[in-house]
Amino acid sequence: MDEKEFDYLNIIPLVDVMLVLLTIVLTTSTFIATGGIKVELPKAKAAESLADSRPRTVTIGPDGRLWLDGDETSLEALTSLLTPLGRETPILVRADKNLALQAFVDVFSLIKQLGFSHLSLQTEQTP
Repeated sequence: MDEKEFDYLNIIPLVDVMLVLLTIVLTTSTFIATGGIKVELPKAKAAESLADSRPRTVTIGPDGRLWLDGDETSLEALTSLLTPLGRETPILVRADKNLALQAFVDVFSLIKQLGFSHLSLQTEQTP
């Protein structure tokens, strides 16, 4: 029997495999990147969902540092960032459970003084 010469290499299956691997990596990295600011949330028995709206998120770290939607800010700058928003905009506060109470009260009262009526505190549900 005569053997055929091998003239070319079919790389289509290789490209298919690489695209599947790329999809898996991108999907996995999306799940890992969610929740970039590490905060230990306090626990509560009753929980309410904000699934209907897209709230602005104010995060308070254990050391009292502030973030608005993932961007670090100060208490004074938070006032200027929240002032142009509509007063019906929902504000979600994520505060570390080891945070000093006064830092939380300062942020909460600032948001209330600006006139926001939809203010929520994010907690974890206890088992």
